[in-house]
Amino acid sequence: MAELLIIYHSRTGGSQQMAEAAAGAAMPETPTRLITADQATPEDLLGANGYLFCAPENLAAISGVMKDFFDRCYYPVLGRIEGRPYAQMVCAGSDGENAVRQIARIALGWRLREVQPPLIVCTHAQTPEQILAEKVIPDQELAKCRDIGAALGAGLSMGVF
Repeated sequence: MAELLIIYHSRTGGSQQMAEAAAGAAMPETPTRLITADQATPEDLLGANGYLFCAPENLAAISGVMKDFFDRCYYPVLGRIEGRPYAQMVCAGSDGENAVRQIARIALGWRLREVQPPLIVCTHAQTPEQILAEKVIPDQELAKCRDIGAALGAGLSMGVF
C-alpha cells in the first residue's frame, strides 16, 4: 500500500499545526507518516511513495533545520525517487515565496512531480515579538492543509500519482 511521508519543521508551532492537519486528513485514505525534519532520513524518503514538505520561512528562506534535512538526504536518494508526487506548505510571516522556490528547486533536482500548488499560510508576524511567539493557525487555513493532505492521500490510494 502506498505511503505518504510528511516532513516538517516548526519552531513556533505554525508549520506543525499545518502538517498535523494534512496528516489527519490523509490517513483515512493512505498510510501516512509524520516526521520532523531533524529526524527524517534518506531511508524514510526511499520507503515512501509521495511527500509533503512543510516548513516555516525564516529570513526569506526555508528554515535551517529543513535545509539541513535536504542537505543530508539530497545525494543519498538522488536518482532513486524520481517521478514520485510531492506538495509543499510554507508558514510565513510575510510572503513565503522564496521558501517555496527553494523547495521547488530541490524537488526539481530530485525529479519529483508537483501534484498540488504550494500553499503559503501568512501569519503577518512582523515584529520580533510576533515572529518569536507561538502561532495559532486559523481554521480556514488549516482546512486548506487538510485539503492538500486528503488530495495526496486519495491520489496515492487510487494510484493516480
